Amino acid sequence: MNWLSDHVRPRIQRLVGERKDTPDNLWTKCRSCDQMLFLKALEENLNVCTNCGHHHAMSVEERLNSLFDPGYQRLDMPELPADPLKFKDKKPYPARLREYQSRTGEKDAIVVASGQMGGSPVVIAAFNFAFMGGSMGRAVGEGLVRAADEALRLNASLLVIPASGGARMQEGILSLMQMPRSIIAVERMREARLPYIVLLTNPTTGGVTASFAMLGDLTLSEPDAVIGFAGRRVIEETIREQLPDDFQTAEYLQDHGMVDQVVSRLELRDRLVMLFSLLRNVPGSPASTSNGTQQADETDLPVMQEDEPNPSFDQV
Repeated sequence: MNWLSDHVRPRIQRLVGERKDTPDNLWTKCRSCDQMLFLKALEENLNVCTNCGHHHAMSVEERLNSLFDPGYQRLDMPELPADPLKFKDKKPYPARLREYQSRTGEKDAIVVASGQMGGSPVVIAAFNFAFMGGSMGRAVGEGLVRAADEALRLNASLLVIPASGGARMQEGILSLMQMPRSIIAVERMREARLPYIVLLTNPTTGGVTASFAMLGDLTLSEPDAVIGFAGRRVIEETIREQLPDDFQTAEYLQDHGMVDQVVSRLELRDRLVMLFSLLRNVPGSPASTSNGTQQADETDLPVMQEDEPNPSFDQV
């Protein structure tokens, strides 16, 4: 045995050359059709299966790169007190935050960036489901407010891309307060008549669904995304009925009027460019006059009486 290992094997290795290490992450299996996929080809196809079209999870950075024109900038988020409730489950909340920050490289579950999309100014607020399930706490609420503020400052459109399990339990009532905060931020966009589009991704549930995620001028979704408030099992046990197999899917919600369009990720950027262009050119909107595509004077604006509420963007 020593003769084989000491003499024969080295001679064979010299003849055939040293074996090059092969990375173990070259291939991945589609979660829908079980087809083996070359990882690089999958990433180049925006993480959409080339065999069945299943939309795999996408990192925030990949999503921003796929939508923005080159040269977008991230917005800095303010530092917030880490643990106002002194919450502890299996580990203290600050330790859990540090764990996910180290794992994802992000401060929290939302990233806000501004740039151009098809030459038009857009602010994007994208959720990171890998960070504590995309749960909405104070940092996420602050991110949504910052995104709306930046869109108003730049006279830009706002695109929000939720992927969340709902409010963050470790922040208790403070996380639930982000629901009305986000609604107010959206309402400010509506009052300014600036486009606000929501792109629902898998999954979008809980308090996120019950607040800003269903208030877009247009609501889009990726295929097969799970969208709902309570879980399927909870609903079935409550109403004591069997729900349809496609219940709480993007396609089901589109059929029932909750989603405007289900759009493949491969077509998403072009679709968003078109929709933002249409919304920004609505007569009387500030965006239509600022980008030079339409010059409107005060006579183009709807005449409002003092006791009338400000019209929503989709009523213009």
